Amino acid sequence: MPALILFTLFMVAVLLESTILDYARVAGVKVDLVLVLVVFHAIVRGPREGALWGFIGGIAQDILTGSYIGLNALVKMLTGYCVGLGESTFYKDSTVIVAGITWLATIFAGIVTYVLLLTLGLFISPADAVARVILPLSVYNLAVALLFYRRFYVWETRGFLAPR
Repeated sequence: MPALILFTLFMVAVLLESTILDYARVAGVKVDLVLVLVVFHAIVRGPREGALWGFIGGIAQDILTGSYIGLNALVKMLTGYCVGLGESTFYKDSTVIVAGITWLATIFAGIVTYVLLLTLGLFISPADAVARVILPLSVYNLAVALLFYRRFYVWETRGFLAPR
């Protein structure tokens, strides 16, 4: 049952990103809720779960947007796995630490996406990619993490997402 609820949460995040959150852009970027959820889940559950849900959320984004199928799935799976590697060492009770990890994970995901887009032949100036997309998105995701991590952590440990 927790997996079904988590799946629903990810699908709602994908739908929100592609609809309502298009109108909530800050500095030209919109929050990446799926990435934030992947980071939250990987911090609490580890690399396997982070990679699995990163792939699920990323492929849902790819299917919905229709461009570069597999790009988001690969990036979010890799990010979820890497964040999850620190699961046993992170202090999970601290919203500030998790927000910082979310910030770093967003920068990592942005750089990996940039490199993959370069290999696909899509050139964007590195300065533009960092200044106009990666850094603003990382700050936006950090703010969302500060607002929502505590609730997610309670759901994952004692609420309806807790393992039975």
